[in-house]
Amino acid sequence: MKILVTFSRIFVAALFLFSGFIKLNDPLGFSYKLQEYFGEGVLNLEFLIPFALLIAVFLVIFEIILGITLILGYLPKFTVWSLLLMIVFFTFLTFYSAYFNKVTDCGCFGDALPLTPWESFTKDVILLILVLVLFFGRKYITPINPLATHKWIVFAGFTACLGFAYYVLMHLPVFDFRAYKIGTNIEEGMQVPDDAPKAEFAYHWKFDVSGTEKIITTSGDYPKIEGKFIAVETETIKEGYEPPIHDFAIEKDGTDYTTEFLQKENVILVIMYNLSKSEAEGLNAIKKVTDDAIAQGYDVIGLTASALKDMSEVREKYNLNFELYTTDETALKTILRSNPGIVKLKKGTIVEKLHWNDANKLSL
Repeated sequence: MKILVTFSRIFVAALFLFSGFIKLNDPLGFSYKLQEYFGEGVLNLEFLIPFALLIAVFLVIFEIILGITLILGYLPKFTVWSLLLMIVFFTFLTFYSAYFNKVTDCGCFGDALPLTPWESFTKDVILLILVLVLFFGRKYITPINPLATHKWIVFAGFTACLGFAYYVLMHLPVFDFRAYKIGTNIEEGMQVPDDAPKAEFAYHWKFDVSGTEKIITTSGDYPKIEGKFIAVETETIKEGYEPPIHDFAIEKDGTDYTTEFLQKENVILVIMYNLSKSEAEGLNAIKKVTDDAIAQGYDVIGLTASALKDMSEVREKYNLNFELYTTDETALKTILRSNPGIVKLKKGTIVEKLHWNDANKLSL
C-alpha cells in the first residue's frame, strides 16, 4: 500500500502541476472553455460567464498549489479531500460532456494536448482511482523535511503563480500551442493533403412502407424502396482530416478577401473579436501604431465578429484609419489572446503577435 500511495502521489502531483501550468500559461483560453461549460445547453449557469476569467485563474492556481502540497506532504488531509472533490466533479463533468456531446475538448491541458471528450473522461477515471488510493492511504503520505519550509514554499508558489498569470494576461501567453503561432503560414495551414483520410457517414433513412416504419442504412445513396419517406439521420462513422486552420476567413459585404490579403507583402491585422468588449485604452494605443504603419506603406485592416453598426461606431469614435472586415469570433479568439491586438503578416506568414499593451513594440 505504501508503494502504491507513493506512486499515486508522484503521478497525481506531476499531472496536476503540468495541467495547471499549461492552463496558467493561457488563463484567457481556459476561461473561454469555462464559458462553454457555463453556457445554455451545457450546465446552464450563464450567470457565471462574466466571472469565467476569475474562476479560471483561481482553479489553475489551486490546481498547482495542490500539486505542490501533495509532493511536500503538507496538510495531507486538506490536500486529499480537495483532490477528491475536484476529481469527482470533473469526472462527472467530462462524462456529461462526452455522453451528451456538449463540449468537444475539455481544455484539461489547454491547446498543448487536445483531448476528445471520451479521452478526457478516461483520464479522469484513472485519476479518480489514484486519488482514492491517496484518500484511503493518506497515513502513508509522509512529509518531506524540513517541515518548517513547507508553508514558505507554498506561499512562494502561490505568489509566482499570481505573478505569471498577471504577466500573460497583460501581454500574451509565453508558450503558444495554437495553430496561429509565429512562423505559421495561414494559407498552408488551411490546406487539406490529397491523401488525407475522408470522413465516413452512415445515413439512416426512415420510410413508411404499407403502414410499417422501416429504416434502411446506406453510405449516402438514396435507397430504392417503395414507401413514403419520413426522415433521415446522419451518423459519423469516422472523422475525416481537419486542417489545423479551418475557420479563418476575411470577408466584407459578402465578398471573401482572404486570399488577397494573405498574398500581400506586409499586412497588419488588428484583432478585435468583440468591439463592445475591446479595451478603450487598447484602441487608442492601436490607433497610433496603425497610423504609423499606414504611413510606411503597410496594408492595415481590422478583423472582428461584431455587427456593422458597432464597426461604424468604433471607427468614428477612435478615428481609426483602416477598414474593418468580418471573421469568425472563435477564430479571432484563437489567433490572439488580446482584444484588441496586433498580428503582422508577411505573405500570409505570421511574423509578429502583440498584446495592445505592447503595441509600441511593433517593428515596422
